[in-house]
Amino acid sequence: MTPEPASAPTDLAALPRAEFAFPGPLRDQLVAAILDGSKTSTTGLVVDYEHEGEPLPEAGSREVVVDSHDRPVAVIEVTDVRVVPLAEVDLAHAVDEGEGYTSVAEWRAGHERFWHSEEMRAALNDPGFTVDDATPAVLQRFRLVTVVHSADG
Repeated sequence: MTPEPASAPTDLAALPRAEFAFPGPLRDQLVAAILDGSKTSTTGLVVDYEHEGEPLPEAGSREVVVDSHDRPVAVIEVTDVRVVPLAEVDLAHAVDEGEGYTSVAEWRAGHERFWHSEEMRAALNDPGFTVDDATPAVLQRFRLVTVVHSADG
């Protein structure tokens, strides 16, 4: 699908924020993949939503994607949400995350590095946090609705 033109009426301030990873190189990579259309899915953990007191995303909802400098760069629309144990993540979902994964095992290893990172453990206030096959994962599919052009872009 082709994104709507940047002039599409969207009140960015009224939309929830979509923050992919933590600010830095990984977020920059993920945002670029959203903008070039190669990233159309993402994975979160139920425990993270619970810790933040945020509801799970719903199909049809829109979010504003922010970059590492907290600037809005795009609007996405959630097209599908599934909650499954990590062991049930499929190859199509892994590939559609746009990070170059060619197997579920490769996807899992990359995500475990992130989820077991000091940054994630600190965000959850759980220095020993780990995931396993039974950990509930939130699998989202989304489409790019609007690219927001920043003043320096």
